[in-house]
Amino acid sequence: MLFDLRTYRTRPGTLSKQLALYEELGFEAQKRHLGNPAFYGVVESGDVNAYVHLWQYENAADRETRRKALYDDADWLAYRQAGAEQGYQTEQHNTLLKPAKFWLPGTRK
Repeated sequence: MLFDLRTYRTRPGTLSKQLALYEELGFEAQKRHLGNPAFYGVVESGDVNAYVHLWQYENAADRETRRKALYDDADWLAYRQAGAEQGYQTEQHNTLLKPAKFWLPGTRK
């Protein structure tokens, strides 16, 4: 299992605009190829101009295959173009994570 944690920073005052743009143009296209994210949310404390999302893959090859299909999708490319034109995002940071051997999803009490 491989998790892809993505953190994006936006210009102050544009976070809600970025999320609205994504919801309108990007979310469905992304879900078509990556499935539902494990988590998608806004930062509550710290860098409040940021949002994060977490995607789950079987392994690196699965991630590569799905992301290639995503970037072959005209709807996704249209969203990316619209986002670039608006310029809301200022930074992106990706972290690939592998679960610890003792962690089992869904076992938290």
